Order: sequence, then C-alpha cells, then structure tokens
Amino acid sequence: MLLVSTSKIDSVAQLLTVILLFVVVLGATWLTTRYVAGVQKGKMKGSNFEVIDTFRLTQNKYVQILRIGKKYMAVAICKDTVTVLRELDESEIVFHDSDLSKKAVSFEDIFNKAKDFTDNKTKKSIEESDEDDITKDS
Repeated sequence: MLLVSTSKIDSVAQLLTVILLFVVVLGATWLTTRYVAGVQKGKMKGSNFEVIDTFRLTQNKYVQILRIGKKYMAVAICKDTVTVLRELDESEIVFHDSDLSKKAVSFEDIFNKAKDFTDNKTKKSIEESDEDDITKDS
C-alpha cells in the first residue's frame, strides 16, 4: 500500500514539473518574440523601403508596389526572381488608410463586437419565431 501512494505522489510531482516547464518555455518564447519584433520594427522605422500593396497571383507569385526613397515601383516576385514591371507616379497609386494602423484594436473590442453581433442575431431569430407563432395561431 505504501508503494502505491509513493508512485501517485511521484506522478503528481512529475505532472506539476512538466506544467511548470511548459509555462517557463512559453514565457521565454513570448519575451523573445516581443524582443525580435521590437528590433525589426526599429530597423524598418527609418528605412527608405516600404511595401505599399501586395497582390497574390498564385501560391508563390506576387505583384507588389514598393516605395524606394521617393520613387514607387511595381515589381513581380516569384520563387527565384524579382522583376521590375515599371516605375509608378505617386498620382497613380491609391492609398488606403487602414483603421488598424490608426488605432490599436484590443481583443476586448473585437470580443464585444462579436458578442453584440451574436446577441442581435439571437434576438432577431427569437422575434421571427414569435411572429411565426402568432401567425400560426391566427
């Protein structure tokens, strides 16, 4: 009987150790990702290169509009090659202001919008079923 309780304690200790190691690795991964993203963002901030728009043609072929210094270029990007299609004037490019770039969207905002949408759909379906019941009763 003593052997059974000792093996249970060992099993629980092993489980807790694995969970603790998982949390530590997950935290280290999160910190590393945040650090690398910050470094990359800092490098790109003062850069003369900017991707304005990307259009996917096939799985590994894209057309991109790039800003290089003060010039705009349309380029085709394939698996092994990059081809300049033509230089563009700034007047030929339509810039789209993204709401995401203007304001950081929190998970809470997205969750509340989804919750409101679901609540409104539920209310609408309940109202429709009530109207169906009323017309059936008449």
